[in-house]
Amino acid sequence: MKVRQRARFSTGWRMVAALAVTQTVGWGVLYYAFAVFLGPLQRDLNASAGQVTGAFTLAVLITGVAAPLVGRWLDRYGGRGLMTAGSVIGTLAMLAWSRVENLPSLYAVLAAIGVASALALYEPAFAVVVAWFDPDRRANALLAVTLMAGFASTVFMPLTALFVEQYGWRTASVLLAVIFGVTTIPLHAFFVRRPRRAAPVRREPAEDAAGLDRVTLRQAVRGRAFWLLTVAFVAHSAAIAIMAVHLLAYLVELGHPPTFAAAVTGLLGVLSVTGRLVATGLQRRFRPATVTAAVFAVQAVAVAVLPPVGDSTPGAIACVIAFGIGFGVGTIARPLLIAEHYGAPAYPMIAGTLALPTILAKALGPLGAAVLSQAYGYPVVMLAVAACCVVAAALLVAYGRSGTAHAYAGS
Repeated sequence: MKVRQRARFSTGWRMVAALAVTQTVGWGVLYYAFAVFLGPLQRDLNASAGQVTGAFTLAVLITGVAAPLVGRWLDRYGGRGLMTAGSVIGTLAMLAWSRVENLPSLYAVLAAIGVASALALYEPAFAVVVAWFDPDRRANALLAVTLMAGFASTVFMPLTALFVEQYGWRTASVLLAVIFGVTTIPLHAFFVRRPRRAAPVRREPAEDAAGLDRVTLRQAVRGRAFWLLTVAFVAHSAAIAIMAVHLLAYLVELGHPPTFAAAVTGLLGVLSVTGRLVATGLQRRFRPATVTAAVFAVQAVAVAVLPPVGDSTPGAIACVIAFGIGFGVGTIARPLLIAEHYGAPAYPMIAGTLALPTILAKALGPLGAAVLSQAYGYPVVMLAVAACCVVAAALLVAYGRSGTAHAYAGS
């Protein structure tokens, strides 16, 4: 028995190491490379920024729409075949990107990348980790996957820019396709595992309290906890997406040089890693919902005071640091809270369903912020972001206090 447990432990952490690599490469190639390609695509396709960015929005929307279907597949068959297929589709899409000649073909390629992202990035990776690890090791496993992936933009945006500068964006797309395919296809095919059904599985609080081995999706959506978590993470995802897209422009509007604004905005990636480390450490003493709500509240204060103090260098840096600490916390808090409440067997289906509105908020939030900024100015946008963070924090507090954080309450 001990030998079997050690083998399972070793296999699980090898899988985590593989996923840490594939998520870093996946986010770098399928997500962050677009920002570098944006300018060259506009020039070569003779298109506006809005027309080209629309293709990226389509990719994000397709990822969100596919999430519930991905959850159903993971629930039945596990992640190996699904994530390997996502790697293959992503590789072919990046190769096809190098042959794009017009907007319709660009939209088709980005639609395929949206599918690949749904199959190969965080949602299926989290489901694989949640299914494998017991609750006492799950937080550390998720942290390990996201810790390395937090540097995806730091590594791949400069690398992509170098490729574009040296070889042009078409060759850069081919090079990224090779890096993505050579790295992620074999790692997903050989290292992603599903726990054996015959292996002893530790029952979780949610399962014990309900007296069930499994919570159905219908039961989940009839419960209060599902909607508290859904609205909380939808609000926070919108806030994060808005800041990721609009922070640099607002800092420039406040009077900072573009180079300074870009450097400060770039801190968000590094700070997201720091925040994940801090939050995971605090969760050893406090419940995940409590820690996450506190982080979201700090973000609300930081962004609310950015308009009056952000025109100074110290004020801008302080606000960005305070907001950035929570930049990646929601990413690891969501799977932890879903698994804590509903248990590992129900995780893929419920997480996939909850991911749809969350990803839609991420896609549409920046667009809504652009409209709001044109009508009322960026200070109003910052207040809207602060309000989203307050709503998210308040709902997580309600989730924790209601007792739903400890046991599945059914309907």
